[in-house]
This record gives sequence, C-alpha cells and structure tokens, in this order.
Amino acid sequence: MARDRNSRIGTTVVLLLCFVAHFYVLPLAEAVWLTLPTSGTKCLSEEIHSNVVVLADYYVVTQEGGLQTVSVKVTSPYGNNLHHNENATQGQFAFTTAESGNYVACFWMDGKHQEEATVSLDWKTGIYAKDWESVAKKEKIEGVELELRKLEGAVEAIHGYLVYLKDKEARMREVSERTNGRVAWFSIMSLSVCILVSVLQVWYLKRFFLRETHIVVAFS
Repeated sequence: MARDRNSRIGTTVVLLLCFVAHFYVLPLAEAVWLTLPTSGTKCLSEEIHSNVVVLADYYVVTQEGGLQTVSVKVTSPYGNNLHHNENATQGQFAFTTAESGNYVACFWMDGKHQEEATVSLDWKTGIYAKDWESVAKKEKIEGVELELRKLEGAVEAIHGYLVYLKDKEARMREVSERTNGRVAWFSIMSLSVCILVSVLQVWYLKRFFLRETHIVVAFS
C-alpha cells in the first residue's frame, strides 16, 4: 500500500514537472512581425552567450500590392557577417554563437517601393531551436520520458545562462572597481591642485600687502 502510494505520488510529481516545463520553462516560440518602412532599416537584437545554437526562419507577408522583396543581414557582437540575403521573399539562417553579446538581424526593403512591407521572423535560440521530434525518433522516447528530456535541456540552458550572467557581473564589477579607482585618484589630484593654488594665492597676497605697506611707510 505504502509503495503504491509513493509510486503514485512520484508519478504525479513527474507529470507536474513536465506540465510546468512545457508551459512555463519551455514556452512555444512565437514569430515576431516587423513592419518595414519604404526607406530605412529595422533591426531586432538579442543578447546571447557563447556556444548557443540560433535558428531563424523569415518570410515576407503577401499583400494586395504584390509580393515585395527585402534584404537581410545578421551580424555578431564583433560585427562579423553571419547571414546576408538580398531580393528575398523568405529564408533561413542558423549558426552557433562564437562570442557573447548582442546579435542583430536587420531588414530593409529592396529598391523603391511605395508601400510598407511586413516580415515574419521566427527566432529560436538554445533549447528552443532543438528538434525534439527528431530526438524522440532517434532515441525512441515519448510521453513522460520526452518531457523529462526537455526539462533536462531547459535546466542545462538555465544553468548556462546563469553562468553567463555571473561572468558578466564579474566583468562589470571589475570595470566598476577600476573606474572608481581612477575617479579616486583624479579627485586626489584635483584636491591637491586646489590646495596648491590656494597656498600660492595666500603667499602672493601676503607679499603684495607687505610690499604696499612698505611703500606707504616709505612715503610717510
């Protein structure tokens, strides 16, 4: 009786974790809709740490005036070109991040158009870019076991992101401490200069009044 009860409780906990992972930890990715002006560029950026898989699909939404074409350019935080496509109505790009920072995807319209264009961008990173259907078929898992694998992947992704935030916070603290040290030395130097100028002013005024006093006494 106790063993069956514990088994049912364990199964319930596992199902609850899978439910939370499916609806909260691993939300379904939603496409972003960008309205491109007739001139100019519209960009979308995301801060991503290193060694993360990025997968994105985009396409131009058909309008009454006909299908329009756009140009796409994706760059890394250091300005490296990761994807470039011109006169495109749809496309896809995928890469693994080599450095941490903001990855930018920019869209602009080709040629001279009289109307705006709408682009749908489905941008997935990390655990969200993984093809779980292929994993399930390859490893022959399904149901609760598949959801547990998703939960495991989500935990690993969260751990990696926390490590990235910790490293970023350490770098920012180092920069802040170095900046505070420079500000402190600048304040000391400024105070020293002010004291020196004040002493020189007092010394000059003292000599000036003594000289004036001697002149007055001499004429008297």
